[in-house]
Amino acid sequence: MPRRTATMLASTLILIALLCAGVLIKVPYAEMSPGPTVNTLGDVEGDAVLRITGHKTYKTSGNLNMTTVRVTGADYSMNLVEAVAGWLGHDSVVVPHDTLYPDGKTEEESTQENAEEFSQSQESAKVAALKELDIPVTSHVVVSTVVKDSPSQGKLHAGDIIKDVDGTAVGKPEDVAKLVTRHKPGQKVTFTVVPAKTAAAAEKAGKEPEGTEKITLTTVKAPGENRAIVGIQAGTDHTFPFDIDIKLADVGGPSAGLMFSLGIVDKLTPGQLTGGKFIAGTGTIDDAGKVGPIGGITMKLVGARNAGARYFLTPDENCAAAASDTPDGLTLIRVKTIDDAKKSLDKLRAGDTAGLPSCSAG
Repeated sequence: MPRRTATMLASTLILIALLCAGVLIKVPYAEMSPGPTVNTLGDVEGDAVLRITGHKTYKTSGNLNMTTVRVTGADYSMNLVEAVAGWLGHDSVVVPHDTLYPDGKTEEESTQENAEEFSQSQESAKVAALKELDIPVTSHVVVSTVVKDSPSQGKLHAGDIIKDVDGTAVGKPEDVAKLVTRHKPGQKVTFTVVPAKTAAAAEKAGKEPEGTEKITLTTVKAPGENRAIVGIQAGTDHTFPFDIDIKLADVGGPSAGLMFSLGIVDKLTPGQLTGGKFIAGTGTIDDAGKVGPIGGITMKLVGARNAGARYFLTPDENCAAAASDTPDGLTLIRVKTIDDAKKSLDKLRAGDTAGLPSCSAG
């Protein structure tokens, strides 16, 4: 066999062996890529993403798209070839597996956590939007969860409204823990609550819940700590003056909050917030309307531009990363609050693009 042919054959065999090895070798990485975008002003499979009943709504136009990131599952093991392809590609990011699934978290646990965050983001989006429009929202401190085999099990229930602890009124969830930890383990603490069933009936009737009960519990020692607990987690529940229903399946996490809140504002106010333009964005939002940072910003930019967006509402803390790798044809608009976003859309509608707050890579 000629030397040249033998060399080519040997090289080919080595290449095949390396490729086979690359496919077989598993690496501790996961991949993030652009996910679908959804217009919060539109429909998905015939259902409105945002449905408001009991209050006058107005016609909308254009797009206020929330953006997502697609990730490989917790149980999926990437091989070396896939990891290298992801590193070399522009439309995906390869990250350590533990970045997406820390502490050995399973895909099921991650999905459940994302669903809970998504549900909370919807509530905060509603509150922020109505507050932006000066529409009153009633808030209550409630029992969110009850720990199994704790002093609270069977006595306090998820949804109970906590009015006071030992006679001291509570205004926010963290007040509950502070008042309980004033006690030593083994001491008694008394909660004044509106039972969950009573609260639910009042909300359905559109009334303020009435009728309290006093529940006395014996505190226990927190695991590994010398402080008193009763085995509940307190949270906040809201009573809205009309129904706002957000329907969107197969999406998790808190990052759609800003876009949901803007969609609600647009539907509840005359005129068209977008001016007919295609605007996408991302960002968590709290009850006060503050916009927070999210993960996977570069993937969301790519997904938004691929969908046709021309402008992207970008959380202030994500601005530097977004500005360092912005797709052509996409203009970033920096936002810190829902009010910032609304004012920027007002400028965009008026054609004042020079006055838009921008992101910089520095």
